[in-house]
Amino acid sequence: MVAIDCEMVGTGPKGHVSSLARCSIVKYDGDVLYNEYILPPCHIVDYRTKWSSICKKHMVNATSFKAARSQILKILLGKIAVGHAIHNDFKALQYFNPKSLTRDTSQIPLLNQKANCPGNATMSLKRLTKQLPHWDIQVGKDCLYGANHWS
Repeated sequence: MVAIDCEMVGTGPKGHVSSLARCSIVKYDGDVLYNEYILPPCHIVDYRTKWSSICKKHMVNATSFKAARSQILKILLGKIAVGHAIHNDFKALQYFNPKSLTRDTSQIPLLNQKANCPGNATMSLKRLTKQLPHWDIQVGKDCLYGANHWS
């Protein structure tokens, strides 16, 4: 079992295409398996820094998308992948993970219940982490400060 989180930047017309720009994968015990900035194959139009904490300087020595994807898929092979709205991460990776090997924390009614949200609602990761571990994430205003609690 591994946990995965990807950050995307905007590419394409008006930056509306979400392209992979960072991927972090940890094992069940928290050991980091992968944590790299990734250079999308298309020109970046919007760094989405407020949410991603990514800015231009991170792309200077970033791993190519092709190389990153290859490494990431080797790590995911045969493992249960856990993430929040994980379908977005898989879409940015241009990857399909079998449903039997996917756990999406945005789709677990018990988590919503513990966070005082209706069980059938889809709660954002920002709100979920505010309610349960009482962390503030995605609060960075610029490149100097990470957008995530653990940055």
